[in-house]
Amino acid sequence: MTVRAARPPGRHRRASSTLIGQSAFRRLWFGQSISELGSQVTTLALPLAAVLVLHASTLQVGLLTTAGYAAFLLVGLPAGAWVDRLRRRPIMIAADAIRAVMLASIPAAYGLGVLTLGQLYLVAFVTGVASVFFDVAYMSYLPSLVGLDKVVDANAKLQVSVSLAQVGGPSVAGFLIGLLGAPIAFGADAASFIVSVLSLVAIREREPAPVKAGPRTMRGEVAEGVSFVVREPILRMIAGCTSTWNLFSSAIYAIVVVFLVRQVHLHASTIGLIMSAGAIGGVIGGLTATQLRRRLGSARIIWVSGVVTAPFALLIPLTSPGPGLALFGVAAFMTSLGSVVYNVNQASFRQLLCPPQLLGRMNATIRFIVWGTIPLGGLLGGVLGSLLGDRDAIWVAAIGVALAPAWLLLSPLLRLRDTPAPAAGWQQPDDRNDSVAVAG
Repeated sequence: MTVRAARPPGRHRRASSTLIGQSAFRRLWFGQSISELGSQVTTLALPLAAVLVLHASTLQVGLLTTAGYAAFLLVGLPAGAWVDRLRRRPIMIAADAIRAVMLASIPAAYGLGVLTLGQLYLVAFVTGVASVFFDVAYMSYLPSLVGLDKVVDANAKLQVSVSLAQVGGPSVAGFLIGLLGAPIAFGADAASFIVSVLSLVAIREREPAPVKAGPRTMRGEVAEGVSFVVREPILRMIAGCTSTWNLFSSAIYAIVVVFLVRQVHLHASTIGLIMSAGAIGGVIGGLTATQLRRRLGSARIIWVSGVVTAPFALLIPLTSPGPGLALFGVAAFMTSLGSVVYNVNQASFRQLLCPPQLLGRMNATIRFIVWGTIPLGGLLGGVLGSLLGDRDAIWVAAIGVALAPAWLLLSPLLRLRDTPAPAAGWQQPDDRNDSVAVAG
């Protein structure tokens, strides 16, 4: 069914031919850009608050990351079923509000002198759960908000915001933490989620209630989403590629700072500078993803982006002092560029391939598979580093990243220029006004 903004009889405006012309997308994009920038504060402030204020050990700090990612393994699949049962935008609003409250509790507790490590674990876990629901709902909400023909462009623009936040965010986060202290700086991230809530509330287009399909169990609904991913050969191979890439790249980044300090003898400022090359590559990837899709084809770009750029990870263990630092910069730039182009296009393919009523469960299943390997990768990196030494451990992990796109070369993507037509059930925005059709 379609949902149209109310207008006086006989008065219609044509839908905008550009994504920027859609006020609903502009509001979503603005809110997400601000919250991504704010999240850079938490990324830096959480371990610093644990170490500097609560004197946590290395293991205790590592467990903070585990607490955040554990949500993807514990609630990832049920989240998809809940998202498909309910309207998606209210879930996103509730998730952002929960994250804002939880993050604001840290400076409040610090001000009262009652901040504990247990509270940091709780905040990391609860915000992780909220992030699971937000991410699954957001991936399922976007196609109906912008229209099928603008999904790739929307994903690309949102990914550019993520990459830009990664370029400038650490500097902003460092300034705020230095000015306010790590516990107080969490307030900036809480405020950024409030901005996101207000941006989502300001979207005028309303979703209809999901179509009821009769009495079903949570287990049956989850199984339906898993079955859809398992049955689709391209989705299976995309999940295999992404989970393998995440596993080994997480292993690299678990030990790469130690490698750069001990083996390459770099100072923290230099490490930050060469790592920013990756974020810059991500920005360029987001800006070029749509054009590359048009030039190469929507199927071909998915495997080409991985096959061409993943082998650059092999430059990381070759990094050495002096001119050899350029090898790390090139590797970070190219792998980030390739991963963004790949993610924009494979995510768009997933969104269009799946029927609207299954989107939440499909996205939750994919996220469960591909994000679940991240904490395992961190553990793998630590074990390999202990057994083989930093440089040899990175060699093993870099080879794993380079080989990850092999999944795609074994998929039907290799025989296609363009991906299949969108699934039945999607409706395009009404071209008589600037509202958006929402699939029921």
